[in-house]
Amino acid sequence: METLNKIAKEGNKNFTILIAEDNKLQSQILEDLITPLGYKVIKAFDGEETLEKAFRNLPDLILLDVVMPKVDGYKVCKALKKDNKTWFIPIIIITSLNKLNDNIKAIELGADDFLTKPFNEILLSARVNSLIKVKSLNDQIAMHSVLLEQQVKERTSELQETKNVTVFSLAKLAECRDRETGKHLERIMNYSKIMAKELSTAEKFKNIITEEYIEMIYTSSSLHDIGKVGIPDRILLKPGKLTEEEFEIMKTHTLIGGDALEAAEKKIKGESFLKLAKEIAYCHHEKSDGSGYPFGYKGDEIPVSARIMSLADVYDAMTSKRVYKNKISHEVTRNFIIANTENHFGPDLVQAFLNIENEFIKVKKILNI
Repeated sequence: METLNKIAKEGNKNFTILIAEDNKLQSQILEDLITPLGYKVIKAFDGEETLEKAFRNLPDLILLDVVMPKVDGYKVCKALKKDNKTWFIPIIIITSLNKLNDNIKAIELGADDFLTKPFNEILLSARVNSLIKVKSLNDQIAMHSVLLEQQVKERTSELQETKNVTVFSLAKLAECRDRETGKHLERIMNYSKIMAKELSTAEKFKNIITEEYIEMIYTSSSLHDIGKVGIPDRILLKPGKLTEEEFEIMKTHTLIGGDALEAAEKKIKGESFLKLAKEIAYCHHEKSDGSGYPFGYKGDEIPVSARIMSLADVYDAMTSKRVYKNKISHEVTRNFIIANTENHFGPDLVQAFLNIENEFIKVKKILNI
């Protein structure tokens, strides 16, 4: 464990945290709490200096006090979140104010989290590490996406192959932290492509699901659970049933993944495969009756890409063997999907599945665990 902590601290040296606090004693306390984690620290003591150092250094995280000279923390937060150069930097609002309206105001202005004084060392460390992890994920996805999009004019076919491998590698990064094994991602990608092809023949979807769409959903579907990178190990790897509070945290993987992919998508000009990936990451746990999460969308409010992913994911989860369960037969899974037509999948998706269920069986046999 000591060796792992040492490695983590070494890795943290690549990240910079800006502490924006006018009270020098409080600023020093924050620095003393952050430094042992291994991060680089820069400091600012008023709002103007904070903006200047944020734009000049582009830190990976900002701890931002609300009450500061010259420009208060709310205005600093608003300015940073409106600028294309700095909007992606996570901000934790630090305040001695403990009113709900003050916290809501901070979130509405774009803050990613908030902490009240006096600081809880464990809570501060956990939130800093979590947001740095999400920021790192954003940077990786954006870096890969921009690189791949720049090459598309020169080597289209080679780029497509490289893009698929890169996206799949990022998806594997999330999968390796989960209990899922075998060829789960490959099966999900194939199920999604088969479903998209079938739906493209329906009048309702023929203008939405094009050949390009089918290829994009094949690639994008592998990123459905990328947000699990931001879920703490104690919850993601828990062998038993999650508590209600733990499940609420687990559900945020949809927002973490969707936000990360949206941030990457904004760095790409024109239509991108990340649009479908973002839809899928956000909405693959939505249900037709509105009982899903995170937004509670109903029916056609749910993007068709996410509806395809939802059915494919449920089918694969039920028909696959895991350390905590035996696999369920195709027939039982088929009956479950039919039984949940109205409340979960919707009639369009279920009918498409029934039309091509033999294709699912073939994929399961070829790509078995």
